Amino acid sequence: MDDLRIPPGPGCPRGLVVPAGELGERFSHASGPGGQGVNTADSRVQLSLDLATTTALDGGQRERALTRLRERLAGTVLTIVATEHRSQRRNRVAARERLAALLRGSLAPPRPRRPTKPPHGSKLRRLADKKKRAEVKARRRRPDAE
Repeated sequence: MDDLRIPPGPGCPRGLVVPAGELGERFSHASGPGGQGVNTADSRVQLSLDLATTTALDGGQRERALTRLRERLAGTVLTIVATEHRSQRRNRVAARERLAALLRGSLAPPRPRRPTKPPHGSKLRRLADKKKRAEVKARRRRPDAE
């Protein structure tokens, strides 16, 4: 198994290289159709990476990845499962591509919010509703003594 190379992008301008020794691969039977080899081929691939101990990330990148991926983590371990292909080799490639895309996306800095103004139509509707509500309340008052 080779090192996992992540191309340069936002959050990792020089790209990343995850050493092969830090990636854990497990193989098992994949469910679904497969013909005669369905009970003999371990084509399902689980690719794991411990984000807390990997040497590929620096401190800031590690914190950002742990924060953004916390829903997908088991402790600090990120696991990707690939079962879409019948061959183990193609599932290994698919799992590595997904892990690279997930890491690259989690390292990108958040986009700043651009402040916006309410549209003209919503301002007019709000003022019309205020006027209508004021008229309803005005009709509740006691009539003048005049």
